[in-house]
Parts: sequence; C-alpha cells; structure tokens
Amino acid sequence: MSTSVIFLLFVVFFIFLSSFFTVKQQTAVIIERFGKFQSIRHSGLQLKIPLIDRIAGRVNLKIQQLDVIIETKTKDNVFVKLKVSVQFMVVKETVYDAFYKLEYPHDQITSYVFDVVRAEVPKLKLDDVFERKDDIAIAVKRELNEAMTTYGYTIINTLVTDIDPDIQVKNAMNRINAADREKTVAEFEAEASRIRIVAKAKAEAESKRLQGQGIADQRREIARGLVESVDVLNGVGINSQEASALIVVTQHYDTLQAIGSDTNSNLILLPNSPQAGSDMLNNMVASFTASNLVGESMKKDLKTITKTNKKKSQEPEKPDNSSEETV
Repeated sequence: MSTSVIFLLFVVFFIFLSSFFTVKQQTAVIIERFGKFQSIRHSGLQLKIPLIDRIAGRVNLKIQQLDVIIETKTKDNVFVKLKVSVQFMVVKETVYDAFYKLEYPHDQITSYVFDVVRAEVPKLKLDDVFERKDDIAIAVKRELNEAMTTYGYTIINTLVTDIDPDIQVKNAMNRINAADREKTVAEFEAEASRIRIVAKAKAEAESKRLQGQGIADQRREIARGLVESVDVLNGVGINSQEASALIVVTQHYDTLQAIGSDTNSNLILLPNSPQAGSDMLNNMVASFTASNLVGESMKKDLKTITKTNKKKSQEPEKPDNSSEETV
C-alpha cells in the first residue's frame, strides 16, 4: 500500500471523528453551517456534518455572579462605595438571543447596575442607605430584568453586599455612636442616683415619722402616768392642786439625782450680764426652796389626814335616834 493511500485513509478517519462532539451538562452549543445558524445542541454526544457544520460557540446555562463596585454620592454629600452582586443566568429557551444579540453581557449588566445605583443612592442620606439597601437591590433587579430579558438573560437576585463610606465618615459615625452610648450611660447613672436620693429621703421621712410617733407615745404614757398618780393621791385625800405640786417636787428631785449621778455635769447660765445670771440663780434657788417647803407641808398634811382617817375608822358608830324623837 502506497503512502498516498495511507495518508488518504488517515484524513478520512480524522474527518469521520470530527463529526462527533460532546456537550457538557448545563451547557448549550451553537452550530452554524457556512456561517449561518443551524441548531442548538445540549448535553450529550452530538453529530455534525464535517467540513460543513462548525461549533460557533458554547453558552453557559449555570447561574453566574457578577460583582460590581460603584462609587456614588448620597443626599447629604457623602461619597460611598457600594458592592452589588448580581446573580443571573441564560434562559434555556432563549440561548439564540443570548448568543447573537449580546456581545458582552457582563459589560451590559455592569452599565445597568451603575445607572440604577447612581439614580437611587443620591436620593437617600447615608443612614438611609444602610437601612434601605434592600430597596436599592430590588430597584437594580427590576431594571435589569426589564433590560436583560430581551437578550435572553434572567436576573435571579441582586444583593448590596457592602457599603463603604470614606474613612473620615466612618470615624465620625463611630464617635457619634460612642457619644450616644455615653449619653445613655449618663442618663442611667443619673436615674440611679435619683432613685438612691429618693429612697434615702423616704427612709429619713419614715424614720422621722416613727421617731415622732415614739415621742408622742412616750408623752402619752407620761401623761397617763401623771393622771394615774393624781388619781392615786386623790384617793388618799390629797386634792389635785396638792397632787400636782407633789409630782413637780418628785420630778425636781429626780432631776437633781440624775444630774448628780454624772461626774461630768456642768451648769450653764445663759444670760450675758452678771446681774441677770445672779437673778436667775437666785430665782432657781428660791424655786427649789419653795418646792422643798411645799413638799414638806404636803408630807405633814398627808400624815395628818392619815391619822384623822384612822381615828374615824376606830370610833364606834352612834345609833340614830332622830326618828324616835320625832315620833
């Protein structure tokens, strides 16, 4: 067999093998015939006409993600960087549109994301951007779906994954947050101090009330004791005036005894002038002397009344003859 025949057989075998090809899962293959669209082939072993049909391209049917970083300005003139993650895929039924209508899908999606974000964020203040990032993502998804459906793409989801303001703005926000927390701490400490003061005032008021109640009870008992003492003295024939004088004398002597029992007791005369002090001392001495005299007189009267009562009790009772004489 000549060399030319072997070469011809090799070429035929190679052409025969080139008519077979495989397509991976979640992938679509575009077949063209002389530069014109022929068919779309999906996963598995496929056959094409050698030298006539060719593979124009492969389209990925998996969900893809594109991260877009946009720098824009907020309503309160703060520049901020946003990272928007777009998850998209080619619809299986519209592979033709995805392959032939759109040359650079990533660039197209990036342009739409820039357009939407730079239209939405300037309407919001920086704090609102953080709070309403989901609204921004929804707006991006809505606009992308309307635009990319025409090209055979569907938007699965859009996420605002990062919001990065300027470093100075971050520091200012941290300081504001720290100051706000310190303010809250100060308010709680002031409230705790107020509660302690109120509780202390209530305790002092309760103490004063109980102290006053104790003094009132003490005076009531003293008054009751004085009344009982006067009643006892009245029972033995001493009138109220004499009983009061006797009680005063008794309290006077009790006071002197209490003063004398303490070795550190001192006598203080309040008036400034010597004459006034002397008069006060003379009055006190005279009062003490009079009290002693009244006490001695009351003791003698008490003895006399006691003897008289004993004699009356010992004398026999005389018969009453007045009724007989009248008859």
